Amino acid sequence: MNRCGLLTSKKEPVPLKSIEVELEVRDHVATVVSTLNYQNKEDKPIEAVFVFPLPGDAAVCHFSAKMGQKEIVAEVKEKQEACEEYDDALSSGQQAFLLEESDQSPDIFSMSVGCLPPGESASIRLEYVTELAVQADEGLRFCLPAVLNPRYTPQGSKATAVQVNSVPASLVPYSLSFSARVSSPRPISKVESSCSLDPLQFLNTDQTQATVKLGAGHKFDRDVEVLIYYKDAHQPTAVVEAGQASAKPGTLMGDPVVMVSLFPEFPQSVMSSVASCGEFVFLMDRSGSMRSNMNNKDRSQTRISSARDTLLLLLKSLPMGCYFNIYSFGSSFEHIFPKSVEYSQQTMEEALKRVGTMAANLGGTEILKPLKHIYEQPCIPNQPRQLFVFTDGEVGNTKEVIDLVKKNSGSHRCFSFGIGEGASSALINGLAKEGGGHAQFITGSDRMQPKVMQSLRFALQPAVVDISITWDLPKDVSVTVLSPPITALFQGQRSLVYGQLSGQSSEAAEGCVTVKYSLAGHPTQNQLHFSLKPEEDTGLTVHRLGARTLIRSLEMEGRESRGEQHTGVKEKVVALSIQSGVSSCFTAFIAVNKGDGEVIQGPLVRRNVPAPRMMMRKACFSAPSMNASIACSNSIPKYAPMMGCFSAERRRKSCAEKSSLKKKSPGAADSTQPEVKPPPCDPLLQLVSLQKASGFWMLDSALAAALGKTSEEVKKSKPELVSSEVWATILALIWLQEFQTDAKDEWQILAGKAVLWLQAQNAPNVTECVDAGNALLGCRVQKDALGL
Repeated sequence: MNRCGLLTSKKEPVPLKSIEVELEVRDHVATVVSTLNYQNKEDKPIEAVFVFPLPGDAAVCHFSAKMGQKEIVAEVKEKQEACEEYDDALSSGQQAFLLEESDQSPDIFSMSVGCLPPGESASIRLEYVTELAVQADEGLRFCLPAVLNPRYTPQGSKATAVQVNSVPASLVPYSLSFSARVSSPRPISKVESSCSLDPLQFLNTDQTQATVKLGAGHKFDRDVEVLIYYKDAHQPTAVVEAGQASAKPGTLMGDPVVMVSLFPEFPQSVMSSVASCGEFVFLMDRSGSMRSNMNNKDRSQTRISSARDTLLLLLKSLPMGCYFNIYSFGSSFEHIFPKSVEYSQQTMEEALKRVGTMAANLGGTEILKPLKHIYEQPCIPNQPRQLFVFTDGEVGNTKEVIDLVKKNSGSHRCFSFGIGEGASSALINGLAKEGGGHAQFITGSDRMQPKVMQSLRFALQPAVVDISITWDLPKDVSVTVLSPPITALFQGQRSLVYGQLSGQSSEAAEGCVTVKYSLAGHPTQNQLHFSLKPEEDTGLTVHRLGARTLIRSLEMEGRESRGEQHTGVKEKVVALSIQSGVSSCFTAFIAVNKGDGEVIQGPLVRRNVPAPRMMMRKACFSAPSMNASIACSNSIPKYAPMMGCFSAERRRKSCAEKSSLKKKSPGAADSTQPEVKPPPCDPLLQLVSLQKASGFWMLDSALAAALGKTSEEVKKSKPELVSSEVWATILALIWLQEFQTDAKDEWQILAGKAVLWLQAQNAPNVTECVDAGNALLGCRVQKDALGL
C-alpha cells in the first residue's frame, strides 16, 4: 500500500487535506459554508467516509462537489433511494457523493466521497443555516463543532451506535481555517472566542458590519465558539422574507415567511419575588468521560470536579421550604435519597457528604433509565418539579431521551448543561426545548458555576402559564404557524416563531403579533408591530429555518405515532425536505458525476477519515479495530464501522453478512475506587461551604480562616449586643461584595438567603456591624450594597 499523503496516528492515509469555514451572521441568524478539500495520493481509487458533528438545530441546505472546473450540485432525495443510487454509482465505477443525517441524532452527519481516482482532488461544499442562542451576558453564541466524541448506546436500546473512526484532537491531520462576517441593524460591541482571533475589523463607521477570523496557528483540537455582542441586543424584531420566485404560490417556499423574535419583559413587581418552593432534582453524569479535563489548556480541573463544586453552590442556594434529590448515572444510576426530601441543614449536610465522594466511575452514559425513574416518582403537591441535567452528552439514543422528556413535559421544567468539548447540541438543546427549560454549554475556559446559577434563577422564577400567540393581519392575509406552541418563557430570553404568510398585501401594510401569558396570577401581554414588506437579498434563510422547524416537529410526531399515521408523517417530511432543500432524518443529499469520464477501474479502497475527539472512553466500544479497510466496490469490509444510518452493511447487504461485534460490559473499564473530594481550596467555595442551609454563618475558626483573619481578630471586633451568627453573616456578605465582585453571579442567590435570614433576626446595630466589618476586612462596602 502506498503510504503517502497525510497520515493518522495508525499510519493510514487520510484523503481530507483541509477544511475552510466561512460564517455570515445577520443579526441573530447564521449561514455557514464549509469547504472540505480532498486529495487521493494513493495509487488506487478510494471511498472516503467522514462522520462529523454539526449544530443540532442546523438546517443543511446545500451540498455540492467540484472536481477541476466541473461542479455537481446534489439533490435531496428519500434516504433509501439516495443510498441505493450512491451504491449503484460506485458499482458502475462512477464518482458519487452522499451526505446524510443520523437516524438517532440530528447533530451527526456522514459524508461519503466515492470513487475518487488516484491523484485527483475534490472540493466539497456544505452549507447550513442556524439560529444563534442567547447567553446569560446577552451575547449570541455560535459554535462550530470540531470534536465528535464516541456516542454511548446502552445495551438493549433500539438505537444503532454511531461509531466514529477517531483520533485525539491534537493528532487530527487536516487543517481548519475560519472567517466570519457580522452585520446587524444595531452596532456591534465586540466579538469574543474560545480560540485566538485576529482583531475585529469594522467595515463602516456606524460599526454595524465587521469581519473577524481565527488567528494564525490555530490547532484543530477543540470546538470553535464565537460570542457576538450587539448594543441593545434584546429588542423584539420581525423579518418578512419573500418567497422563491421559481416556487409555486401557496407552498412554503413560494409564499413569504415571517420570523418573529420575541423578548418578553416581565413586570418588576413579579420578578422581585423569588420562589420559596419547588422540587429540585439534579441528575449528574458520572460516566468515565467525566474524568476528562474541562479544557486542553487548564488541566487542573476535571469535568467531575467542576460538577461537584457546582452542586455545592446549588445546594447552598436552594430556598428553605423546597424539596430536593440528587441522582448520578453511568451504566447504572444512584440516588442520594429514596425520594425527594425537604431541604434542611441535616439533609443538605447528608447530600454534601455524598457529593464529596462522587467520582467518574459508573461506566457508560445511560441517561434513559434514571430519567424514567425520576418520572415514575409522584410529584409533590405545590412543589413544581425542576430537573437539572449535567452531562458531557455522549449518548447514542438522543431521540429516545428527548421523546421521554417531551412525554413528561407537563410535570416539570428541564434545564440542561453540556459539559466540555463534543457535547451533543441535539441532546442538550432538545432536553431544554422539550422540557420547557433552558440549555447551557460549558466549553473552553468557561466556569460551570455562573451558567448553572443563571439557570437556577430561571427555575426560581414563577412559571409562565397559559401562553398564547395571536396575529392581527390585513383581511386578505393569513398566517400558517410553522413553529410548535411556546411552552416556556424566561425574562430576557428570546423565543422565535415562524409563520407562512398567504394572500396579497400592500407594501405599506403592517401586521401585529401579540403574546399573552399569565405570570404568578398576573395576566400579561407583549406586542410587536412589523411591516409586511419582504426584505431583499436574504438568501431564503428564513424559509429554510422555518422549514427546519416544521420538519423537526413532524419527525417527533412520527416517532410518537405508529402504523399508517407514521407513514403519512414520513411522506410529509420527505415532500417538505425535497421542496425546501433542507435535510431530514428521512432524506439525504446525493450527487453523481454522470459526465463523459471513463469508468474508474480497480479495487476501491475505503478510508474512514478520523474525526477529532477529546478522549476515547474505554467502555464505549469493544468492536474490532476500526482501521481503514480495503474493499472492492461490490463488497464490504469485514469490520466496517457500524455507523447507524450510515452503515455500509445496510447499503450493500446483498454482498456479505454483517460481522458479529461483541460488546464488553459497559462499566468494567471505568470502575475505580471512589475519589474523595478534598476541602475546597477556591476561596469563594471555601466560604460558601461554611454557610448553613437557612442562610447564616457560624463565628468559628473556619470562617476566620476563610476571611484571612485569626479567630481572635474576628471575635474581638464584634460589636456588643450582636449575636455571633449575625456578626459572622455580615462579615461573609462584606467579603463577598468586596473580594468576589466578578463572581457575583455565583453567590448572589445564597447571599439573598443570608439577607433574608438577617432581616428575620431583627438584629440591632446592623449599621455598626457593617462599619466594624469594613474596618476589620479593610473594605468600604455600603450597607445598601448588601441589601440591608
